[in-house]
Amino acid sequence: MTTTTASRAVSTTPATILFALAAGVLLLAVSGMAQATVFHDAAHDQRHAMAFPCH
Repeated sequence: MTTTTASRAVSTTPATILFALAAGVLLLAVSGMAQATVFHDAAHDQRHAMAFPCH
């Protein structure tokens, strides 16, 4: 019996890392600064858990 295993390379180029970092910062900034009632209510407890001031 012969078993074949497929391998897959993971890209960790500086551009990929920079994109992930920018996306994370953008997500935090948008959810942290949102004043719309829906966004505020959805993110309220998470902001306090992350020590992000919202009031």
